[in-house]
Amino acid sequence: MSGPGSRGKTPEAPVRVEERGGVAVVTIDRPRANALSTELLGLLADAVASLRDRPPGALVLYGGERIFSAGADVAELADPARAPGLLDAFRAACDALAGFPRPTLAALSGHALGGGLELALACDLRVVAGDARLGQPEVLLGILPGAGGTQRLARLVGPARAKDLVLTGRVVGAEEALRMGIADRSCAPGEALDAALDAERAAMQAALATRDAAAGMASFLAEGPGKAVFRGE
Repeated sequence: MSGPGSRGKTPEAPVRVEERGGVAVVTIDRPRANALSTELLGLLADAVASLRDRPPGALVLYGGERIFSAGADVAELADPARAPGLLDAFRAACDALAGFPRPTLAALSGHALGGGLELALACDLRVVAGDARLGQPEVLLGILPGAGGTQRLARLVGPARAKDLVLTGRVVGAEEALRMGIADRSCAPGEALDAALDAERAAMQAALATRDAAAGMASFLAEGPGKAVFRGE
């Protein structure tokens, strides 16, 4: 039964995009634990793809202050008829993030587990709040990571550390995530999104100071897009 004042309320979209000073913040919002369903992952892939034509300076992936994502929707994963579609949706969403033409950053608060961590691994950088808990606990369900946990994680932290997480299913806090190299920066609880936006601004400012940036913008103004010659300087 609806309570007083609830009439007329519209639930929030499970994936939202907001522009903040040249940065696109893509927020996952599916109560209660941001479980990643085929539908949600499709909406996420579509949201990222919609930004490609006129990309922002950077993209931040966020799950809210309480939790980033507890991982895949287990009800779908346990259904033989739906599991293949869910795996395809994970691949599409992760590939969309990994192939985005501007810097991408995951702002992690609370739990980022299983498929949730794999989404974060598809981003260029990860900022973790002090209350963040990261892991690949799929082995506790009798399965293995299926969206990058055995690939991107190993490339990021090395095979031995990746095996430690994947084979034990243990969850690490923010400090250990930083030491292992999963995370790139930490911040106080509740400040992950602000810290991520600050990191993106710092990266953009550093990029603007390069010779390639000067050459690229000068070429754009003189000849239009796609004509610049970059020298890695």
